[in-house]
Amino acid sequence: MKSAGKPDGEDASAHITARIDELGDWRGEVLAHVRQLIREADPDIREEWKWAKPTSGGTPVWSHDGIVCTGESYKDKVKLTFARGASIKDPKKLFNASLDGNTRRAIDLRERDRIDEAAFRQLIRAAVAANTARKK
Repeated sequence: MKSAGKPDGEDASAHITARIDELGDWRGEVLAHVRQLIREADPDIREEWKWAKPTSGGTPVWSHDGIVCTGESYKDKVKLTFARGASIKDPKKLFNASLDGNTRRAIDLRERDRIDEAAFRQLIRAAVAANTARKK
């Protein structure tokens, strides 16, 4: 998958769809599922495609007044990294990775993991609210 420049809008959405299709396994299913939950949580979220390099095709990014989260796929997991995760409440303890930093937090989803959909949508809304408050 090649990326020219920094596509956004429909181009970025097409890149994300292509990544999901390219994975062709449980990781694609997980990425598609969390993408749906992100869109449900914030219909105004913007899909972006960032950090494309010759050695990596790029990364799905969801933004609203700044980066909300990224969706990376690895051999054994899908990692959702929240740019300002350390500053948002996570009452259901969805964050399970990158817990030591002062800024980011992540959710690692492995093949048989199930995500609490309501809690995840709330986490997305909280991240958007944090971005919006920071922007003001």
